[in-house]
Amino acid sequence: MLKRRLILVLFTIASIAGIANIGFADLLINGAGATFPYPIYSKWFDVYAKENPGIKFNYQSIGSGGGIRMLSNRTVDLGASDAPLTDQQLADAPGKILHFPSVMGAVVVAYNLPGFTGTLRLTGPVIADIYSGKITKWDDDKIRALNTGVALPSGQDIVVCHRSDGSGTSYIFTDYLSKVSPSWATDPGKGTAVKWPVGLGGKGNEGVTALVQQTPGGIGYIELIYALNNKIPFAQLQNKAGNWVDASLSGVTAAAASMAEKIPADFRVSITDAPGPNAYPISSFTYLLVYQKQTKKDVGDQIKKFLGWALTEGQKEAPDLKYAPLPAGVVQKETAQIQEIQVP
Repeated sequence: MLKRRLILVLFTIASIAGIANIGFADLLINGAGATFPYPIYSKWFDVYAKENPGIKFNYQSIGSGGGIRMLSNRTVDLGASDAPLTDQQLADAPGKILHFPSVMGAVVVAYNLPGFTGTLRLTGPVIADIYSGKITKWDDDKIRALNTGVALPSGQDIVVCHRSDGSGTSYIFTDYLSKVSPSWATDPGKGTAVKWPVGLGGKGNEGVTALVQQTPGGIGYIELIYALNNKIPFAQLQNKAGNWVDASLSGVTAAAASMAEKIPADFRVSITDAPGPNAYPISSFTYLLVYQKQTKKDVGDQIKKFLGWALTEGQKEAPDLKYAPLPAGVVQKETAQIQEIQVP
């Protein structure tokens, strides 16, 4: 009898503990999308979860195309894309989607030239010709003309590396090429996925980074932090003002500043090939995407709270991870937009 009572008491305690655990279960917010901002999103989610016990984030770094698709299917709470949604994508979504620029970043043209120790210079039109398959050797006359006095590898084949998945980084890169090369604008044009004329495909910024690292003669476009973390050299580019500039946070900020008056109310804007004298030419906002009308009160409340934190406290984390913080004017407009999110 005593044994039975003991078992009953233990069962009751276990049941109460189970109920308590259910009551204090973590609230999980699911997100998916761009690899371009993954380093800072990973940092944000970790810091925010520590400051707000009981809130957890699950973010899949699958590329902007995948993030847009999963948000459109309502299989995640947050989408992430470096490319703003098109009018058609917005129209096809089962509800109004709001764009929130989170940080700004730079896409660099990384390369692998064994034995080369100089500073490689490239222009937009030359990069377009490389990616079109019109320039196939590293000592091509057009590349040599930009790099006088520098010993380029003789006869070294150029191996083009690009994204194989739907990618906001591809959108930024092809948007830039479409502005500086009329032939590229005609075909293949710009988009998160285009029909690449030549080259090898890698999945995510991580995949393209690995391809360039492993391929002598390789060239690829990746987000700045991936190049720095992996110690991959990247080209100095000529901007719209005709100046040679390195990828830098100040250059990204200058690009945004020169376009400030053209930023529309919905934040869908391109800042590639910006006109400022110090502007880095392949700069971009990256976006968090949320539905204006939320379906779950607890998730909606936390998304609003997180966005407010990311636009203020979160910006302090940006420089260490080689992203440029948002301009104050953009933060002010976004803070107002947070109030447009409707929670049940």
